Amino acid sequence: MRERRGAGVGLIAAIAAAGVVVAIISVVIVPRLVAAGWPGAAASPPPSWPPPVAGAAPWSAASPTTPQPEVAKLVDPGWAAAASRATGIPEQAVLAYAGASLLKASTMPGCQLSWTTLAAIGKAESDHGRHGGSSIGADGTVAPPIYGVALDGRGVALVHDSDGGAIDGDAAADRAVGPMQLIPQTWRNWHTDGNGDGIEDPQNIDDAVVATSNYLCRASTALDTRTGWRAAIRAYNPADSYLARVARYAVQYNSAAAALRR
Repeated sequence: MRERRGAGVGLIAAIAAAGVVVAIISVVIVPRLVAAGWPGAAASPPPSWPPPVAGAAPWSAASPTTPQPEVAKLVDPGWAAAASRATGIPEQAVLAYAGASLLKASTMPGCQLSWTTLAAIGKAESDHGRHGGSSIGADGTVAPPIYGVALDGRGVALVHDSDGGAIDGDAAADRAVGPMQLIPQTWRNWHTDGNGDGIEDPQNIDDAVVATSNYLCRASTALDTRTGWRAAIRAYNPADSYLARVARYAVQYNSAAAALRR
């Protein structure tokens, strides 16, 4: 009996010592690892939406005098250059995102579509026209052209061919096209000429971004609210992972944009 009692005391002491070790790890070591960016540490949850920041892209001397002006010319070029440096977004893409946002502010003020939301979608869809080694040319058109995977139902959504390959180069199944990855049916519904060259081209950053802004502002409104913003992004792509990725990019671009006004 005496030996068993002694063993029990030893076991209790061992458990107590283990508890102290766990407490030290939990209270002292893990927080330090988290602060140091330890890859095994729990990541903070992604943002659910990007709360708007004060102000918007500044207008240039131009203003929309026609229903469809050249959107890049609506934006102050000095601001666009600074925004490009701050965010790493190509300057032509900044002009397209900001110009489309300013156009919507003039024609559909209730939409409240920010340029950073358009930029976040552009980042998620094609890295601002740079996917697969493409780049934005002087006329705003990406080269080589950007085509998504065939939407043939094999591990992706099934979208039957709707254009005979005229827009996406694939007569068997639809593919998303251009820097904003619009499927042919969406492009046919929202096609537009965003740079005033008389050509509507989903591979052109100005045309594609304005078409995207048209789509988003018809799918939802009040994008300066959590409900309105999330509804618009889900209309573009309903996946939770996509919404989280776009929200994360938009928050980053909002922070960079806010710094430009300091």
